[in-house]
Amino acid sequence: MSISHNHRLKYAIIGSGMMGLEHIRNLIEMPDVQIVAVCDPHTPNLEKARRALNRVEGVRYFMNHKQLLETSDADVVVVATPNHTHFQIASEVMQSGKHILIEKPLCTNVADCNQLQLLESSTSVPGRVVWVGLEYRYMAPTARVISEVFNGTVGAVQMISIREHRYPFLEKVDDWNRFNKNTGGTLVEKCCHFFDLMCLLARSKPISVMASGAQSVNHLSEIYDGRVPDILDNAFVIVNFENGVRGMLDLCMFAEASKNEQEICVVGDEGKIEALINESIVRIGKRKDGYGTFRDFVISQDEGIVQGFHHGASFLEHQYMQRAILESGSSEVGLTDGLWAVAVGQAAQISIAENRVVKMSEVVV
Repeated sequence: MSISHNHRLKYAIIGSGMMGLEHIRNLIEMPDVQIVAVCDPHTPNLEKARRALNRVEGVRYFMNHKQLLETSDADVVVVATPNHTHFQIASEVMQSGKHILIEKPLCTNVADCNQLQLLESSTSVPGRVVWVGLEYRYMAPTARVISEVFNGTVGAVQMISIREHRYPFLEKVDDWNRFNKNTGGTLVEKCCHFFDLMCLLARSKPISVMASGAQSVNHLSEIYDGRVPDILDNAFVIVNFENGVRGMLDLCMFAEASKNEQEICVVGDEGKIEALINESIVRIGKRKDGYGTFRDFVISQDEGIVQGFHHGASFLEHQYMQRAILESGSSEVGLTDGLWAVAVGQAAQISIAENRVVKMSEVVV
Protein backbone atom coordinates (compact mmCIF):
# COMPACT_ATOMS: atom_id res chain seq x y z
CA MET A 1 0.00 0.00 0.00
CA SER A 2 2.65 2.47 -1.05
CA ILE A 3 1.90 6.18 -1.02
CA SER A 4 4.09 8.77 -2.69
CA HIS A 5 5.67 11.59 -0.68
CA ASN A 6 3.73 14.23 -2.63
CA HIS A 7 0.41 12.58 -1.76
CA ARG A 8 -1.75 14.37 0.81
CA LEU A 9 -2.76 11.73 3.35
CA LYS A 10 -6.52 11.49 3.76
CA TYR A 11 -7.84 10.64 7.22
CA ALA A 12 -11.11 9.28 8.55
CA ILE A 13 -11.86 9.51 12.27
CA ILE A 14 -14.18 6.93 13.81
CA GLY A 15 -15.26 8.23 17.20
CA SER A 16 -15.33 11.97 17.91
CA GLY A 17 -15.38 11.99 21.69
CA MET A 18 -12.53 13.41 23.75
CA MET A 19 -9.73 11.51 21.98
CA GLY A 20 -11.32 11.72 18.56
CA LEU A 21 -11.41 15.50 18.90
CA GLU A 22 -7.81 15.42 20.12
CA HIS A 23 -6.80 13.68 16.89
CA ILE A 24 -8.83 16.14 14.83
CA ARG A 25 -7.18 19.15 16.51
CA ASN A 26 -3.75 17.70 15.80
CA LEU A 27 -4.40 16.62 12.22
CA ILE A 28 -5.87 19.93 11.05
CA GLU A 29 -2.57 21.59 11.99
CA MET A 30 -0.59 19.31 9.66
CA PRO A 31 -0.06 20.74 6.17
CA ASP A 32 0.09 17.46 4.25
CA VAL A 33 -3.04 15.95 5.81
CA GLN A 34 -6.71 16.16 4.91
CA ILE A 35 -9.55 14.94 7.10
CA VAL A 36 -12.19 13.58 4.71
CA ALA A 37 -14.60 11.76 7.03
CA VAL A 38 -15.76 11.59 10.64
CA CYS A 39 -18.10 9.04 12.18
CA ASP A 40 -19.87 8.94 15.54
CA PRO A 41 -23.30 7.45 16.33
CA HIS A 42 -23.75 9.98 19.15
CA THR A 43 -25.14 13.15 17.59
CA PRO A 44 -23.67 15.63 20.13
CA ASN A 45 -20.18 14.20 19.52
CA LEU A 46 -20.63 14.44 15.76
CA GLU A 47 -21.70 18.07 16.14
CA LYS A 48 -18.55 18.80 18.15
CA ALA A 49 -16.52 17.41 15.26
CA ARG A 50 -18.43 19.62 12.80
CA ARG A 51 -17.61 22.68 14.87
CA ALA A 52 -13.94 21.72 15.14
CA LEU A 53 -13.81 21.24 11.36
CA ASN A 54 -16.03 24.17 10.36
CA ARG A 55 -13.28 25.70 8.21
CA VAL A 56 -12.26 22.43 6.58
CA GLU A 57 -13.88 21.70 3.24
CA GLY A 58 -14.92 18.33 1.89
CA VAL A 59 -15.49 16.49 5.19
CA ARG A 60 -18.24 13.87 5.14
CA TYR A 61 -20.04 12.93 8.34
CA PHE A 62 -21.41 9.49 9.21
CA MET A 63 -23.27 7.87 12.07
CA ASN A 64 -22.34 4.37 10.92
CA HIS A 65 -18.71 3.30 10.53
CA LYS A 66 -19.59 0.58 8.01
CA GLN A 67 -20.95 3.21 5.64
CA LEU A 68 -17.82 5.29 6.13
CA LEU A 69 -15.57 2.35 5.25
CA GLU A 70 -17.67 1.50 2.18
CA THR A 71 -17.71 5.01 0.73
CA SER A 72 -14.72 6.97 2.06
CA ASP A 73 -11.48 7.34 0.09
CA ALA A 74 -9.43 7.78 3.28
CA ASP A 75 -5.88 6.41 3.37
CA VAL A 76 -5.73 6.28 7.19
CA VAL A 77 -8.46 5.47 9.70
CA VAL A 78 -8.22 6.50 13.36
CA VAL A 79 -10.30 4.36 15.74
CA ALA A 80 -11.08 6.44 18.85
CA THR A 81 -14.23 4.70 20.04
CA PRO A 82 -15.06 3.13 23.46
CA ASN A 83 -12.69 0.31 24.42
CA HIS A 84 -15.17 -2.53 24.02
CA THR A 85 -15.81 -1.53 20.39
CA HIS A 86 -12.15 -1.51 19.31
CA PHE A 87 -11.98 -5.16 18.31
CA GLN A 88 -14.97 -5.17 15.96
CA ILE A 89 -14.29 -1.81 14.34
CA ALA A 90 -10.54 -2.39 13.98
CA SER A 91 -11.26 -5.78 12.41
CA GLU A 92 -13.43 -4.16 9.76
CA VAL A 93 -10.88 -1.43 9.08
CA MET A 94 -8.14 -4.06 8.65
CA GLN A 95 -10.29 -5.88 6.14
CA SER A 96 -10.56 -2.65 4.15
CA GLY A 97 -6.76 -2.60 3.75
CA LYS A 98 -6.41 0.97 5.01
CA HIS A 99 -3.70 2.19 7.37
CA ILE A 100 -5.06 2.26 10.91
CA LEU A 101 -4.31 3.91 14.25
CA ILE A 102 -6.15 2.18 17.11
CA GLU A 103 -6.44 4.15 20.32
CA LYS A 104 -5.31 2.52 23.53
CA PRO A 105 -6.09 0.00 24.88
CA LEU A 106 -5.79 -2.14 21.77
CA CYS A 107 -8.66 -4.32 23.08
CA THR A 108 -10.20 -5.04 26.47
CA ASN A 109 -8.58 -8.48 26.70
CA VAL A 110 -5.68 -10.49 25.33
CA ALA A 111 -7.89 -12.93 23.39
CA ASP A 112 -9.18 -10.12 21.18
CA CYS A 113 -5.66 -8.71 20.79
CA ASN A 114 -4.54 -12.13 19.55
CA GLN A 115 -7.40 -12.23 17.06
CA LEU A 116 -6.40 -8.82 15.69
CA GLN A 117 -2.85 -10.06 15.19
CA LEU A 118 -4.15 -13.04 13.21
CA LEU A 119 -6.38 -10.74 11.18
CA GLU A 120 -3.51 -8.40 10.41
CA SER A 121 -1.59 -11.34 8.96
CA SER A 122 -4.53 -12.66 6.94
CA THR A 123 -5.43 -9.22 5.52
CA SER A 124 -1.84 -8.11 5.04
CA VAL A 125 -1.31 -5.39 2.45
CA PRO A 126 2.28 -4.45 1.49
CA GLY A 127 3.23 -1.25 3.29
CA ARG A 128 0.06 -1.09 5.40
CA VAL A 129 0.78 0.44 8.82
CA VAL A 130 -1.14 -0.69 11.89
CA TRP A 131 -0.33 1.58 14.84
CA VAL A 132 -1.48 1.46 18.47
CA GLY A 133 -2.10 4.77 20.24
CA LEU A 134 0.32 4.47 23.15
CA GLU A 135 1.40 8.07 22.81
CA TYR A 136 2.85 8.47 26.31
CA ARG A 137 6.12 7.31 24.75
CA TYR A 138 6.29 10.67 22.99
CA MET A 139 5.77 13.08 25.89
CA ALA A 140 8.95 15.13 25.95
CA PRO A 141 10.17 14.15 29.46
CA THR A 142 9.30 10.49 28.88
CA ALA A 143 11.01 10.43 25.49
CA ARG A 144 14.14 11.91 27.12
CA VAL A 145 14.11 9.17 29.77
CA ILE A 146 13.78 6.47 27.11
CA SER A 147 16.65 7.98 25.13
CA GLU A 148 18.93 8.28 28.18
CA VAL A 149 18.19 4.73 29.30
CA PHE A 150 18.83 3.32 25.84
CA ASN A 151 22.09 5.28 25.67
CA GLY A 152 23.29 3.70 28.92
CA THR A 153 23.10 6.77 31.17
CA VAL A 154 22.03 4.74 34.22
CA GLY A 155 23.84 1.55 33.25
CA ALA A 156 22.02 -1.77 33.41
CA VAL A 157 18.39 -1.11 34.36
CA GLN A 158 17.30 -2.80 37.58
CA MET A 159 14.12 -1.06 38.72
CA ILE A 160 11.35 0.97 37.06
CA SER A 161 8.70 2.78 39.06
CA ILE A 162 5.83 4.86 37.74
CA ARG A 163 3.43 6.89 39.84
CA GLU A 164 0.18 8.35 38.56
CA HIS A 165 -1.78 10.37 41.09
CA ARG A 166 -4.66 11.97 39.25
CA TYR A 167 -8.35 12.89 39.04
CA PRO A 168 -11.19 10.34 38.69
CA PHE A 169 -12.40 9.00 35.37
CA LEU A 170 -14.26 11.59 33.30
CA GLU A 171 -17.88 11.24 32.24
CA LYS A 172 -18.29 9.46 28.88
CA VAL A 173 -21.24 8.77 26.58
CA ASP A 174 -23.68 6.30 28.19
CA ASP A 175 -21.24 6.06 31.11
CA TRP A 176 -19.45 3.20 29.36
CA ASN A 177 -16.22 3.77 31.29
CA ARG A 178 -17.81 3.03 34.67
CA PHE A 179 -17.75 -0.75 34.20
CA ASN A 180 -14.97 -3.31 33.77
CA LYS A 181 -16.80 -5.20 31.03
CA ASN A 182 -16.53 -2.13 28.78
CA THR A 183 -13.05 -0.92 29.72
CA GLY A 184 -11.13 -4.11 30.50
CA GLY A 185 -10.70 -2.69 34.01
CA THR A 186 -8.83 0.38 35.21
CA LEU A 187 -5.44 -1.34 34.93
CA VAL A 188 -6.11 -2.07 31.26
CA GLU A 189 -7.98 1.10 30.35
CA LYS A 190 -5.75 3.67 32.00
CA CYS A 191 -2.55 1.88 32.89
CA CYS A 192 -1.75 0.15 29.59
CA HIS A 193 0.26 3.32 28.86
CA PHE A 194 2.52 2.67 31.84
CA PHE A 195 2.88 -1.06 31.29
CA ASP A 196 3.94 -0.27 27.72
CA LEU A 197 6.61 2.08 29.07
CA MET A 198 7.80 -0.56 31.54
CA CYS A 199 8.17 -3.18 28.80
CA LEU A 200 9.96 -0.67 26.58
CA LEU A 201 12.38 0.48 29.29
CA ALA A 202 13.04 -3.03 30.60
CA ARG A 203 13.63 -4.31 27.05
CA SER A 204 12.27 -7.63 28.22
CA LYS A 205 9.03 -9.58 28.45
CA PRO A 206 7.05 -9.61 31.70
CA ILE A 207 6.79 -13.01 33.38
CA SER A 208 4.61 -12.39 36.45
CA VAL A 209 2.41 -9.77 38.05
CA MET A 210 1.37 -9.17 41.64
CA ALA A 211 -1.14 -6.45 42.45
CA SER A 212 -3.24 -4.98 45.23
CA GLY A 213 -6.06 -2.57 44.51
CA ALA A 214 -9.58 -1.48 45.32
CA GLN A 215 -12.44 0.86 44.54
CA SER A 216 -12.18 2.94 47.68
CA VAL A 217 -13.52 6.43 46.98
CA ASN A 218 -14.75 7.16 43.45
CA HIS A 219 -18.16 6.43 41.90
CA LEU A 220 -19.47 4.53 44.93
CA SER A 221 -22.66 6.59 45.10
CA GLU A 222 -23.33 6.40 41.35
CA ILE A 223 -25.95 4.02 39.95
CA TYR A 224 -26.52 3.25 36.26
CA ASP A 225 -29.46 1.01 35.32
CA GLY A 226 -29.44 -0.29 38.86
CA ARG A 227 -25.72 -1.05 38.85
CA VAL A 228 -22.92 0.54 40.88
CA PRO A 229 -19.64 1.08 38.96
CA ASP A 230 -16.98 -1.57 39.58
CA ILE A 231 -13.82 0.18 38.37
CA LEU A 232 -10.76 0.34 40.62
CA ASP A 233 -9.57 3.77 41.73
CA ASN A 234 -6.24 2.82 43.35
CA ALA A 235 -3.67 0.06 43.03
CA PHE A 236 -0.08 -1.03 43.46
CA VAL A 237 1.23 -3.34 40.73
CA ILE A 238 4.59 -5.15 40.67
CA VAL A 239 5.81 -6.61 37.37
CA ASN A 240 8.72 -9.05 37.08
CA PHE A 241 10.59 -9.32 33.78
CA GLU A 242 12.55 -12.17 32.21
CA ASN A 243 15.85 -10.29 32.52
CA GLY A 244 15.42 -9.62 36.24
CA VAL A 245 14.16 -6.04 35.94
CA ARG A 246 11.27 -5.19 38.26
CA GLY A 247 8.61 -2.59 37.65
CA MET A 248 6.12 -0.99 40.00
CA LEU A 249 3.03 1.10 39.35
CA ASP A 250 1.50 3.32 42.04
CA LEU A 251 -1.94 4.46 40.88
CA CYS A 252 -4.37 6.71 42.74
CA MET A 253 -7.37 8.31 41.03
CA PHE A 254 -8.47 10.52 43.92
CA ALA A 255 -5.20 12.44 44.24
CA GLU A 256 -5.77 15.37 41.89
CA ALA A 257 -4.26 17.71 44.48
CA SER A 258 -0.75 16.91 43.23
CA LYS A 259 2.01 18.87 41.55
CA ASN A 260 2.95 16.09 39.13
CA GLU A 261 0.23 13.82 37.84
CA GLN A 262 2.86 11.37 36.60
CA GLU A 263 6.39 10.58 37.72
CA ILE A 264 8.65 8.00 36.12
CA CYS A 265 11.82 6.67 37.75
CA VAL A 266 14.40 4.28 36.30
CA VAL A 267 17.32 3.05 38.43
CA GLY A 268 20.32 1.23 37.01
CA ASP A 269 23.57 0.04 38.47
CA GLU A 270 25.24 3.36 37.54
CA GLY A 271 22.57 5.91 38.34
CA LYS A 272 18.99 7.07 38.43
CA ILE A 273 16.78 9.08 36.09
CA GLU A 274 13.40 10.60 36.85
CA ALA A 275 10.77 12.36 34.75
CA LEU A 276 8.44 14.82 36.49
CA ILE A 277 5.85 15.09 33.76
CA ASN A 278 3.82 18.17 34.62
CA GLU A 279 6.92 20.16 35.58
CA SER A 280 8.65 18.93 32.38
CA ILE A 281 11.80 18.17 34.37
CA VAL A 282 14.15 15.24 33.89
CA ARG A 283 16.48 14.61 36.83
CA ILE A 284 19.64 12.54 36.41
CA GLY A 285 21.94 11.34 39.17
CA LYS A 286 25.15 9.34 38.63
CA ARG A 287 26.54 7.15 41.42
CA LYS A 288 30.11 8.01 40.46
CA ASP A 289 29.44 11.66 41.29
CA GLY A 290 28.69 10.85 44.91
CA TYR A 291 25.88 10.88 47.41
CA GLY A 292 23.06 13.37 46.77
CA THR A 293 24.34 14.62 43.43
CA PHE A 294 21.98 15.16 40.49
CA ARG A 295 21.23 17.53 37.62
CA ASP A 296 17.84 18.85 36.56
CA PHE A 297 17.01 19.42 32.89
CA VAL A 298 13.96 21.41 31.79
CA ILE A 299 12.46 19.57 28.83
CA SER A 300 10.10 20.97 26.22
CA GLN A 301 8.65 19.92 22.90
CA ASP A 302 9.96 21.55 19.74
CA GLU A 303 8.23 24.63 18.40
CA GLY A 304 5.28 23.89 16.15
CA ILE A 305 4.14 20.88 18.16
CA VAL A 306 0.45 21.07 19.05
CA GLN A 307 0.34 20.50 22.81
CA GLY A 308 -3.17 19.10 23.23
CA PHE A 309 -4.13 16.78 26.10
CA HIS A 310 -0.85 14.86 26.07
CA HIS A 311 1.76 17.62 25.99
CA GLY A 312 2.37 17.28 22.25
CA ALA A 313 2.65 13.49 22.28
CA SER A 314 -0.39 12.90 20.06
CA PHE A 315 0.94 15.30 17.43
CA LEU A 316 4.31 13.53 17.38
CA GLU A 317 2.60 10.15 17.25
CA HIS A 318 0.90 11.20 14.02
CA GLN A 319 4.13 12.55 12.58
CA TYR A 320 5.94 9.27 13.27
CA MET A 321 3.09 7.22 11.86
CA GLN A 322 2.99 9.35 8.72
CA ARG A 323 6.73 8.86 8.30
CA ALA A 324 6.21 5.11 8.60
CA ILE A 325 3.45 5.20 5.98
CA LEU A 326 5.55 7.20 3.53
CA GLU A 327 8.93 5.56 4.15
CA SER A 328 9.17 2.27 6.02
CA GLY A 329 5.74 0.69 6.06
CA SER A 330 6.58 -0.53 9.57
CA SER A 331 4.84 0.56 12.76
CA GLU A 332 6.93 1.83 15.66
CA VAL A 333 4.14 0.92 18.10
CA GLY A 334 2.50 -2.20 16.76
CA LEU A 335 -0.03 -4.82 17.75
CA THR A 336 2.49 -6.79 19.81
CA ASP A 337 3.22 -3.69 21.91
CA GLY A 338 -0.50 -3.15 22.35
CA LEU A 339 -1.04 -6.77 23.34
CA TRP A 340 1.62 -6.80 26.07
CA ALA A 341 0.32 -3.53 27.52
CA VAL A 342 -3.15 -5.06 27.78
CA ALA A 343 -1.78 -8.38 29.04
CA VAL A 344 -0.01 -6.87 32.05
CA GLY A 345 -3.15 -4.90 32.94
CA GLN A 346 -5.32 -7.98 32.59
CA ALA A 347 -2.94 -10.00 34.77
CA ALA A 348 -3.01 -7.24 37.40
CA GLN A 349 -6.82 -7.22 37.41
CA ILE A 350 -6.81 -11.01 37.93
CA SER A 351 -4.18 -10.72 40.68
CA ILE A 352 -6.37 -8.29 42.61
CA ALA A 353 -9.57 -10.27 42.10
CA GLU A 354 -7.97 -13.57 43.15
CA ASN A 355 -5.38 -12.25 45.62
CA ARG A 356 -2.43 -14.08 44.07
CA VAL A 357 0.60 -13.80 41.81
CA VAL A 358 -0.37 -14.25 38.15
CA LYS A 359 2.07 -15.74 35.67
CA MET A 360 1.99 -14.10 32.27
CA SER A 361 1.82 -17.56 30.69
CA GLU A 362 -1.72 -17.76 32.12
CA VAL A 363 -2.73 -14.67 30.17
CA VAL A 364 -0.60 -14.77 27.00
CA VAL A 365 -0.64 -18.22 25.43
